[in-house]
Parts: sequence; C-alpha cells; structure tokens
Amino acid sequence: MATIKDLFSAYKDNELPMDGGYILTSFFDQNSSYTRYEVIAYNNVKDIYITDEGIVFKADGRKIYVLVEPLSFTMKQTDPCYRDDAHKIPYRFKELTEYRTKRQDRIYVAKEPVETYTAFTVLNETGFNNSYVCYPTEDIAGLIDKFFQKALYQNSNVPRSDAKKVSEIVVDVFKKLQIPIM
Repeated sequence: MATIKDLFSAYKDNELPMDGGYILTSFFDQNSSYTRYEVIAYNNVKDIYITDEGIVFKADGRKIYVLVEPLSFTMKQTDPCYRDDAHKIPYRFKELTEYRTKRQDRIYVAKEPVETYTAFTVLNETGFNNSYVCYPTEDIAGLIDKFFQKALYQNSNVPRSDAKKVSEIVVDVFKKLQIPIM
C-alpha cells in the first residue's frame, strides 16, 4: 500500500527509499492562493545529504510541475519560465496544459517531465511550504490522485470538482515519471 511521509522526518529517521521514490513539494505564495507543486521521481541514488539549503539527492530525477494561478495574479501574461524565483517553473505556456476553474483561476500542468541528471536539491520547508516522500508501490498513482485532489481543494482553494479533474490530468503525466517497482 502506498504511503506518504514528511521528507525531512524521513531523512532524520533514515527512512528515505534508496532504490528510488517520489517527492511531492508544495510552495505557497504568502499573499494569494498562487501555488507551485513539484513531483519528482528519483532513482540511481548515489548519496543523500543535508545542507543549509535543503536535502541534496545525488540521483537521477524526473520532475513535473503543477501551477495554480488565481485570477488576481498580475504576471499571468508572462511565461512561467521568465517569472521571478517565487513564481517560476521551467516551462513556457506551450509546454503546459491549461485548465480554467469555475472561478476562472488557471491551473497549469506540465505536459512532459523535466530531466535532472546527477543531483537535485529539495529546499528546506519554510512557512506553509512542505515536502513529502512516497515509496514506490503498485498503487502509487492512486496516492498521487488523492494527494492532488486534497491539496488543490484544501490548500489552493480550487473548487472540489475542478480539483478532481486536474488531479486526473496530473496522474496522466505522472505515469511518464513512474519508476519500475523492484
């Protein structure tokens, strides 16, 4: 059965999966419901260690991003890859699937994963930002679906019916990330 645990607690308890796993990270804007979600699949782990910035994974990884942009967001015409660091994801609009909620908020989901070679860092949790680790199991896609339905609805103020539809889009792209189960 798929399980989810706080990433930093799992690191402290020496419970990070060394054969590969999934990391879910949420970054919240302090002044609005603007939210960036990052899903990372990693494997080929050589080392995992902590620094002042966060946890460094010396491993191969594939990432997808989900961006929740409220109607009031002022930089909505700027490609996400050209925004300031707090609002940036490494995609242009043409590389994202756009979904409009009933309230006309925009949600963007990456069409394809971004590859990271050799190493990546998961930043320290600050404010309401958080990171989780998921262990690779047969039912991981179901866990990702439930996570996004709940996170979009409860944390990003997306209507429940829209959160359900967006989580289905995320799961379709997530299937491109899945690592083989040993």
